[in-house]
Amino acid sequence: MRILIVEDDMVSRRFLQKFLKQYGECDVVVDGIEALDAFLFSLKANDPYSLICLDIMMPKVDGIKVLKSIRELEAQKGIEPEKRTKVIMTTALNSADLVQKAFELGCEGFASKPLDTVKFVEVMKKLRLI
Repeated sequence: MRILIVEDDMVSRRFLQKFLKQYGECDVVVDGIEALDAFLFSLKANDPYSLICLDIMMPKVDGIKVLKSIRELEAQKGIEPEKRTKVIMTTALNSADLVQKAFELGCEGFASKPLDTVKFVEVMKKLRLI
């Protein structure tokens, strides 16, 4: 499984990478622009990510805008909804509005920080990633 971790906080980034490397190959980026570049590169290489862990609050481009762009790019490429990259949003914020917006834009999961690894594994199983 190919995993993209999009996280601007170094501690969270290292934690996610250490935790998720047991499930697959992890690429790590620190902002929304790098996330979109990595996603586009994966599509062009015909080697898309299975999972993107996407922080909501980031510099340059926030996670909500990145998610919207990812879903638009997938639609332009004709990728069927069931074959899209799974996106789990992560945030330290407790905002029901942001969570609802993320689900409306097509995320499949949501995880609050600090991350509960047991719950995170349950979400990955539910999404049939593991």
